[in-house]
Amino acid sequence: MTRATRLTAGILLAGILAAQNAEQVLIKGVEEFHSGRYPAALATLKHAVELSPADARAITFLALTRAATGDCAHSLDELMLQSRRIADPAVRRLAQLASIQCLLARNDYTTIFPILSDLLAGAPNDPDVLYEAAKVYNRAWNAMVYEMFQRTPASYRVNQLSAEIFETQGRYAEAAGEYRKAIEKNSQAVNLHFRLGRAILLEAHSPQALESARKEFEAELALNPGDAAAEYQAGQILIAQQKPSEAAAHYEKAVTLSPAFPEALTALGKLRASAKQYDDAIQLLQRAIQAAPAMEAAHYALMMAYRDTGRSQEAAREKAELDKLQKPPEGEFTDFLKKLGEKAPKQ
Repeated sequence: MTRATRLTAGILLAGILAAQNAEQVLIKGVEEFHSGRYPAALATLKHAVELSPADARAITFLALTRAATGDCAHSLDELMLQSRRIADPAVRRLAQLASIQCLLARNDYTTIFPILSDLLAGAPNDPDVLYEAAKVYNRAWNAMVYEMFQRTPASYRVNQLSAEIFETQGRYAEAAGEYRKAIEKNSQAVNLHFRLGRAILLEAHSPQALESARKEFEAELALNPGDAAAEYQAGQILIAQQKPSEAAAHYEKAVTLSPAFPEALTALGKLRASAKQYDDAIQLLQRAIQAAPAMEAAHYALMMAYRDTGRSQEAAREKAELDKLQKPPEGEFTDFLKKLGEKAPKQ
């Protein structure tokens, strides 16, 4: 072997040994990172990058470690770059999650949402991704609510949003008050009368409340004649007011506007059955079940319609379906709950 050959072989061997050493250092740093030993990981991964400056994994895990210690200023740009470039999907996922966490500290939702969208598309059932998404959406909601109240405090949208928040808290009277304020500011805005009518019904079912809510649904329909939900709600109130023929007209319109509206189909089917128009009733109720197979009210109404027409086999079939829907799920957890409800044996 010539001197030149020996020199070349030595250089190659040194390169191989250096690469092996860099890989071992990287593996150690990654283990330290995953075990939460960030100061040790930081030193190890810095050394790994020194040994192999072009290794994307070493660069990414160094950035991840810096982000984990709160040093987003010196890691975010690299994390963003590697979250687009690195080939390993597991490491890319970590880079994306860390990027989001750093960007959240800046309230930079414009940059966050495309990253989050890519994560959700690639891992829709990943609990870490879903947790991060929940955190982002919650923070974004709070930030936007704050901005709305700060920038447009006198707008009808602030009253509408306040009303919706009151609704989630079960404070329906206060919600109704805010909806009324919103309507005073913008009488032509769609959905406000509908929401007001619903808040009134959630607060009370007195004759006065029913009539007040009905007027709101009618007002919504005057603004938006294509609102099938408002038609249905108006029909429900008219049923409570014992005005079935007027209710039927609203249900019919709701079904025309939304042919797969199961609640409206069921309500109209029940009215047809009460009027002994069984063929129409059965067709409507079958459509309701097709749209919502687990809807117990539709199965029950169809069972009764079959019984009233002497179709005992079809009625029995619907009864069986109804029993299956009403039967509690079986399983270990259900058995545990049953045992919890049992009385303790007497001593």
